[in-house]
Amino acid sequence: QGKFTLLRDTRTDGSFLVHHFLSFYLRAGCKVCFVALLQSFSHYSIVAQKLGVSLAAAKERGQLVFLEGLKSCLDLLFGEEEQPGQPSPLQFLSRSPCDLRALFDFVRVSLSATGGDSWKGPVLLVDDLSVLLSLGAAPVAVLDFIHYCRVCVCCQLKGNVVVLVHSNEDSEDEENELVVNSLCHHSDLILWAEGLATGFCKDVHGQIKIIKRLSLRQAAEQDLVQIYQYKIQDRNVTFFARGLSAAVL
Repeated sequence: QGKFTLLRDTRTDGSFLVHHFLSFYLRAGCKVCFVALLQSFSHYSIVAQKLGVSLAAAKERGQLVFLEGLKSCLDLLFGEEEQPGQPSPLQFLSRSPCDLRALFDFVRVSLSATGGDSWKGPVLLVDDLSVLLSLGAAPVAVLDFIHYCRVCVCCQLKGNVVVLVHSNEDSEDEENELVVNSLCHHSDLILWAEGLATGFCKDVHGQIKIIKRLSLRQAAEQDLVQIYQYKIQDRNVTFFARGLSAAVL
């Protein structure tokens, strides 16, 4: 409880980590607010069914609050009227100055406990944060949004925050790299998925670096780093030590 987990991918697609955490927290009985900026609800629902979880059922019983970013953007850009008293969480697209206060309010209200809730703990899941920069949000506004979410969800509600960001160390996108590096400094746990430097391999899809930020709690401690390789299958992901894939053995 109270942890901030950063999912980072470089030269590969780290969305399999998002699907894992979504199904994991729903099966664990947690209240989940899913800010989905990258794909549609049907996409996440199809993958979740393969993992044995029904997102539609979770929404009906109030366990899952789903923000479909693609639909919200279209509604704003093409002039769909907002419902009275329910402004769009992505209203920064059409207003100035550009801040993410409405998106934070959506998260806060979604995860605030009500009298009838019996969920084990609140969870905020974001896929993926880099999209906010592409939509015109300033890096400072994105970092402020995450800071307030951490204070609200992790500190006040004793829940967890899981965020995916894309990164490319060779990229000229300085704003995105600024956000990624800043989040790395504040994360309790970093799961960094990377593509293989040697290129495509059918038996090894990439490697994942697990960084436990012990130095965040105690200044004298060194971060614990573990590196595994992985292969994504239809219903699960296989992890193994480097050089120990089925192709090698």
